[in-house]
Amino acid sequence: MRIALGIVAGETPLDIVLTGPAVHLLDEDTDDLVDGDDIAKFRAALKKLGVSFHVEKDAAPAEASWNADGHPVAPITPDGIAALVAKAQRYLVF
Repeated sequence: MRIALGIVAGETPLDIVLTGPAVHLLDEDTDDLVDGDDIAKFRAALKKLGVSFHVEKDAAPAEASWNADGHPVAPITPDGIAALVAKAQRYLVF
């Protein structure tokens, strides 16, 4: 997320795709994650810049504490992810 923020701050368009356990980066409480105390700051900055998250359709938790800050989220299928990658000039995968 920190890297994505740096890219967006440089006015380069990007798509953020969260799959599998990565969807927990939008959990309300991320303190138990690596750099969890910074994640909320990065999310807030990305939201302020209008960056939305593509979230794997079947991976998004149903709990109310998930995406409690109301970040823009677009469900995406594996085929949709493949289409994003196919049209990208560059991509980073973590």
